[in-house]
Amino acid sequence: MTVSRLVKVKKACQNCNVRELCLPTSLEGVELNLMDEVVQQRIRLQQGDYLYNTGDGFKGIYAIKSGSLKTSGITIDGKEQVTGFHLGGEIIGMDAIDEEIHACDAIALTDTEVCHLPFDKIREISIQIPPLLKDLTRIMSREIRREEHVLMLLGSTTAEQRIARFLVNLYDRLQKRGELENIITLFMSRQDVGNYLGLAIETVSRQFKNFRDKQIIEVDKKNIKVLDMQRLLEIAE
Repeated sequence: MTVSRLVKVKKACQNCNVRELCLPTSLEGVELNLMDEVVQQRIRLQQGDYLYNTGDGFKGIYAIKSGSLKTSGITIDGKEQVTGFHLGGEIIGMDAIDEEIHACDAIALTDTEVCHLPFDKIREISIQIPPLLKDLTRIMSREIRREEHVLMLLGSTTAEQRIARFLVNLYDRLQKRGELENIITLFMSRQDVGNYLGLAIETVSRQFKNFRDKQIIEVDKKNIKVLDMQRLLEIAE
């Protein structure tokens, strides 16, 4: 069941610290005011809450203001399959644009706040803000690239390569949000990492130990400090 708390907002976009990651950077003045009219509410989720469920009707897309979520579905044999991890400044919910039904669950991994953007309103104001439609296309393209990245991870790669590519990808995304340099915060469980990468949790732990032994990373609970990014990149590639 979807669990959420709605919060009315004012001037949501103008004062948002991740606005440049999910909206055209050229927007200003009247255009930003129009976007503020679209973002009329935020949704607050606690860890474990569902933003939406598989089969829910399409109500719009969601820009993550803070926190993190995972998306997952159920395989034909009834097992969970993690399909993605999503951070502040990223947009989710676009899986339902075509058939107007969500094809996966979206679950908060941490306390999270998202902005609800009704798609009908976005289409209306895109006539007045041409860069908006272009940027939505860019975001959709980014999501397609991520899906291709996952397929590459699950292809003919070793467990070591999968973990290295996962860490490099997460590091790049966190850096765009101004996180501490050389630090990767694992906001998801190792079990979720293994599920996402097609690896057993024991294999994930073994590869982290392997990278520690090679002095590529240091691990402190959920924080990973990258000691040798060049070596991590070499393994990933």
